[in-house]
Amino acid sequence: MALPAEFKAHSALVHGLVLSPDGKQLATAGFDAAVRLWSADSGQEVRTLSGHAGPVYAVAFTADGQSLASCGDDKSVRLWSPADGKMVKELKGHGGVVDAVAFAPDGRRVASASADKSVRMWEVADGQGKPLGNHGGSVYAVAFAADGQRLASAGADGLVKIWDVPGQKEHKALKGHDGPVSVVVYTPDGPLSAGFDRMLRLWDADGGSEKAKAGPLPDDPYGLALTKDGKRVAVAGYGGHVAVWDIAGGKAVFTKRYKSPAYCVIWAADDSTLLSGHDDGHVRVTVVTS
Repeated sequence: MALPAEFKAHSALVHGLVLSPDGKQLATAGFDAAVRLWSADSGQEVRTLSGHAGPVYAVAFTADGQSLASCGDDKSVRLWSPADGKMVKELKGHGGVVDAVAFAPDGRRVASASADKSVRMWEVADGQGKPLGNHGGSVYAVAFAADGQRLASAGADGLVKIWDVPGQKEHKALKGHDGPVSVVVYTPDGPLSAGFDRMLRLWDADGGSEKAKAGPLPDDPYGLALTKDGKRVAVAGYGGHVAVWDIAGGKAVFTKRYKSPAYCVIWAADDSTLLSGHDDGHVRVTVVTS
């Protein structure tokens, strides 16, 4: 990866980041209404994807890297062709800001989370979608299990919900966070969430119980990213901290603080470098030293 240590990616805050599966392209989502693609080899902008009518909150690649999804303030989910930058479909149905989007492992479905309190599932082939169900407040994050059979969502109601994807229904509501749950990822051992109680919580998705917890985090978490082996998780926070936690040990093993709030974080392909998106429009590259 030849990206500079930091670079100006957007003229407003960077709220979403994702690397293509081959590690060659970086997609960024900005509050300047743009999605941008960057070469991870040269650090140069490849193209800007224009179409959203307001801030863009999140971006996601399919496992084959052939499709990119974005979502945002205009209540839409948009599907793009990264190869030529053309929009393939606009998915409409949410009644509020769409905070998060995730592709199923097979790329056939897209899940989205919205301030309208709903989690929706969309069929990529025809663009049709329907609600899986609701939280009691805004939904901030969605994440698929590796087998695509379960979907986790995190909400302002303090709940992590597990959805039965084939059955298109709610499976479990996981209670334990004291306040809004802002981020969730699916580890090999179950869903892992973080919230404004500044705690990381690992869950038994089938039994509904909390398996482990760790914290406190240094600030309110807005980004969460797993290493490929699922053993470490990176957390980005409003106070500018980018931290790495060992999940089994329940301890922070690396922390760096930037002056600008961090809204998202991802691992580079080698799982030794982090990329984070910040309030000042910059993407910053952090080498993890432990």
